[in-house]
Amino acid sequence: MSTDDRTRVKEMMSTPLRTVSPDATVTDAAKVMRENDISALVVTTTPRSIISSSDVLDAAADGLDPTDLLVADVMTTDVETVTPDLYMEEVAAMMTTFGIKHLPVVDGDYVGMVSSTDVTTLLS
Repeated sequence: MSTDDRTRVKEMMSTPLRTVSPDATVTDAAKVMRENDISALVVTTTPRSIISSSDVLDAAADGLDPTDLLVADVMTTDVETVTPDLYMEEVAAMMTTFGIKHLPVVDGDYVGMVSSTDVTTLLS
């Protein structure tokens, strides 16, 4: 396969990017994910952060009340990111290496999200 045949992140990433404030409740974040049929949101913080359905599930399993719990309390900080021109094979390797399912796509600022579902779609 030549490099011209390889798929880049910009061809697979989800847009528009969905975001949530760190001050939103976990319930609010879960509603946005459900309404948009996605499983992660970028949290508008520095350093870069996300909240995923796994974070919501972990909070519920710990017996925490998602109506009182803030996104900032459960979000993952200092997340790995990728650029739109990266090859999807490299994304798959990053996800495997870091044990993650979502990578925000940045090109100066956030431009999209790529997920393990995108990798699976590409390979099937």
